[in-house]
Amino acid sequence: MEIVFKYFPELTDFQIARYRRLEPLYREWNEKINVISRKDIDHLAERHVLHSLGIAKVLQFAPGTKVLDVGTGGGFPGIPLAILFPEVHFHLIDSIGKKIKVVKSVAEDLGLSNLSAEQARVENMKGSYDFIISRAVTSFPAFYKWVNRMISLKNRNECANGILYLKGGDLTEELSGFENRCRIISLSEFFKEDFFETKKVVYLSDL
Repeated sequence: MEIVFKYFPELTDFQIARYRRLEPLYREWNEKINVISRKDIDHLAERHVLHSLGIAKVLQFAPGTKVLDVGTGGGFPGIPLAILFPEVHFHLIDSIGKKIKVVKSVAEDLGLSNLSAEQARVENMKGSYDFIISRAVTSFPAFYKWVNRMISLKNRNECANGILYLKGGDLTEELSGFENRCRIISLSEFFKEDFFETKKVVYLSDL
């Protein structure tokens, strides 16, 4: 996890201890369930934890913010962000039950009282959230259709409520029609490793 500590030097001892616990926990789970691809488990800190924390380089969530993580898989980006923002509530959903089982177990082991998780499809979700986050579960236009109805109209952050979407590659075609409504932030501005060369955060708000 040293790569995480390099880019987030202000962590508390409590946060550092939690980040250090992530790799043994996910290795243990990966022996039972293929939560993270075998080629990626050796790069957990960079490709999953630090990648998730790219959202924190774009926006620092205010205390009390409600965040929905859609298609969280094994808990990314939600779990690393929940460690970083203990006063923000994260709700993680995925349609695959065994992945949510992993998320709940990891969150319990880490004592993350600001995180909840459930097996659910976003199309069936109700309620409202300040921000909806995800890591490339589908094309951005499809994701927007799923979630835009759930974005709260009441702002509590410096930036207006909306979507924070982690995506890689050339997004020109995918974001056609959204050009004037979103910001595309390259994670290579913050992280110098080759992995982040094409990785981006798409931030969209209709408020």
